[in-house]
Amino acid sequence: MSDQRDLVDPSLEEQLVSACRTAVGDSLRSVTYFTPDAYEQMYLRSDLEADADLAASVEHEAAGFRTQMAYEGSELGDYQYTLRVFENGFMTRVIDGDRGVFVTTDGITVLRSKEVTEAIRSTLRVTAPAE
Repeated sequence: MSDQRDLVDPSLEEQLVSACRTAVGDSLRSVTYFTPDAYEQMYLRSDLEADADLAASVEHEAAGFRTQMAYEGSELGDYQYTLRVFENGFMTRVIDGDRGVFVTTDGITVLRSKEVTEAIRSTLRVTAPAE
């Protein structure tokens, strides 16, 4: 898994960050785009330091490409998104095809998490992957 600058088309990056900021507001900490092989952090709130082990987090979240298949045909219905709760914040992960985005926030409700998920998924679906 490699940190890759310019993985995301600037237009898509702007749309995704804007959608996340609109849905989450000032609670938004970071936005990271990832594929099975690479990732790019598109946004990090200015009061935070870029010292987190992002590669390890992305590698773990990228496992979602494989694990979401485990739930195919479940009586629960189609996989939607993952919400992780931590001591100092929250992470919402969305996977759509071979692309994913996760956002970290200070606080979030289930409703707000669903809203940011829908905003991310909508943006990914109307924007073709960068070649």
